[in-house]
Amino acid sequence: MNTTSQSAADREKRELASLRWTGDYLEMLDQRLLPEQIIFLALQEAEEVWEAIFSMKVRGAPAIGIAAAYGVYLGIRHYEPVGSSERERRLDLERKVNEVADRLATSRPTAVNLFWALDRIRRLASGWGTADVLDSSIDDLKKAVLREAVRIQEEDETTCRLIGEHALSLFQDGMGVLTHCNAGGLATARYGTALAPFYLAKAQGWKLKVFADETRPVLQGARLTAFELQQAGIDVTLICDNMAGMVMAKGWIQAVIVGTDRIAANGDVANKIGTYSVAVLAKAHGIPFYVASPLSTIDMNTPTGEQIPIEERHESEITEGFGKRTAPQGVKVFNPAFDVTPNEYVTAIITEKGIVRPSYKENLPKLFQ
Repeated sequence: MNTTSQSAADREKRELASLRWTGDYLEMLDQRLLPEQIIFLALQEAEEVWEAIFSMKVRGAPAIGIAAAYGVYLGIRHYEPVGSSERERRLDLERKVNEVADRLATSRPTAVNLFWALDRIRRLASGWGTADVLDSSIDDLKKAVLREAVRIQEEDETTCRLIGEHALSLFQDGMGVLTHCNAGGLATARYGTALAPFYLAKAQGWKLKVFADETRPVLQGARLTAFELQQAGIDVTLICDNMAGMVMAKGWIQAVIVGTDRIAANGDVANKIGTYSVAVLAKAHGIPFYVASPLSTIDMNTPTGEQIPIEERHESEITEGFGKRTAPQGVKVFNPAFDVTPNEYVTAIITEKGIVRPSYKENLPKLFQ
């Protein structure tokens, strides 16, 4: 794995993106180092993609899914399938696709886009040993996986823009809007989900006032959201997580919008730890709480939020955040990366197909008809 850094001059010329396919390798922005360093990683192996997802070099549900799709291609592009016939070689390549996908699926448990993207690649490879693909060479089949990964990335950019357009219809010029964690261009192909309306508002000349929670313990709001919005010239104010209630009480917030890593069939929402607290505060202050989500993040196979697996991360993120110990040695630590916001706190879910309101159990299935 190679790395490249970006100078301040280069930064002005080049739009930051979480992921780029260069034609030979997957270029990934190492988001752990932002905002102080802009380092791009050159990933050439599936295991490098696994490690990048696991260690949060890439984060954000859509970006994780995109990275995993490219990871499958990196895992098979140099593989030489075995077999005494073309059919057996194709079946062996299909087996290899599933093997690489299974490995990548173990990188993080909560973001459903990871499994959605990998399942999409698996469906593409399904049946490669049947007659209808016998005219395709092994190289053609490998390239088909790459094309699907590119397509997933391109579709996500379109999806995010549509989400932004629908979300913007809920806002007005001059409003104060609070967001938690990072659901911007760094978490997706472009624009983001929850941050998409901010970019579109700026393009229309609106002046939204964005408040970004720092998002403990890894500070995605401080390091990523505040950074990318500031880079885009959008009015953003950074606050500590425990200040959200105060700014709401002051009347500075007219709406809350967040992204999500998984939405259950009943509208329960899994998102970065602290989201549930923000939702409760918003309801207490009579402020609408919106969730921006592509259809790929809605998991109709998970009935409620109780069935969503919640990732727990290493205690050092809390006790030694960014290399400095701030807690006593040996203290017990609980460090869930996500929490679940019950559907009764969610005013609306904003998708590429439009705005969904309660009852989510009735209305979410309509999106897939």
